[in-house]
Amino acid sequence: MHATQNKNNDNDRTILYIDDEKTVLEVGTLMLQKLGYNVLVANNGYRAIQILKENKVAFVILDMLMPDMNGYEIYHQLKKIQPKIKVLLASGYTGDQSEERLESIGFDGYLQKPFNLKQLSEKIENIWAN
Repeated sequence: MHATQNKNNDNDRTILYIDDEKTVLEVGTLMLQKLGYNVLVANNGYRAIQILKENKVAFVILDMLMPDMNGYEIYHQLKKIQPKIKVLLASGYTGDQSEERLESIGFDGYLQKPFNLKQLSEKIENIWAN
């Protein structure tokens, strides 16, 4: 799956979705498109950074466990490029990740995988509202 080109399109409706699992990216992209978003995808941290440098993105959905960089490392790199970007962490790993702890680090929210269309929509809307 490749990223949709988005040089000058509807930037406030563009989401960068980062996950190393192809099926998760495909299903998540379909959900986001159904919600009316333009979707750019990356299957690793390096690709995500490249996409963010080349495109204006309003929102990021980020997996925590990735093979090249973890979600924290990717988050910090993305914030260097676009400091005000909203970042939603989506992960199947529960570990010590309370939503309060993640928000204290700087994430705008947390979504437990697997998630459905309603959960995704509500989480994005809540983040935009704050």
